[in-house]
Amino acid sequence: MQKQHFLFAITVLISAAVVSGCDKNDDPPAKTKSELLVQASWKFQSASASGTDITNNAAITCIKDDVVTFTAAGGGTVTEGAIVCSPTTAGNFTWNFQDSETKLMMSAGLFPAGSGLFTIVTLNETTLTLSQDVTIPPSPVAIPVVATYVH
Repeated sequence: MQKQHFLFAITVLISAAVVSGCDKNDDPPAKTKSELLVQASWKFQSASASGTDITNNAAITCIKDDVVTFTAAGGGTVTEGAIVCSPTTAGNFTWNFQDSETKLMMSAGLFPAGSGLFTIVTLNETTLTLSQDVTIPPSPVAIPVVATYVH
């Protein structure tokens, strides 16, 4: 009788292991940073300089209606809206990731006084937040500017 209980217990354990091992995982694989970046166009949402909200500052009015689109082939475009920056930020660019995908290098900047190298603060399904030190004349000192884009 004990042998039958032992065999039954072993059979139940093996069956449980087989069933749990065959459990399907319906979760899709996580998207890569490249996939997240190129999945849709990005529109400006907000910005800060040295931690101060500058979203409604007149100096950045010209970038607030821009649309930034990245392509999987490493290219992209900035399309300016009704208010055009001087110098313009519109046009084509190339891009790539640097430093283990913690930095985004673009051949053109998004800000009139900025460069093309950004630190990626956030990149997910809905939000792209980039940071870079920008020298805004007449100040000779660069300050950290953080811009958030959404789709």
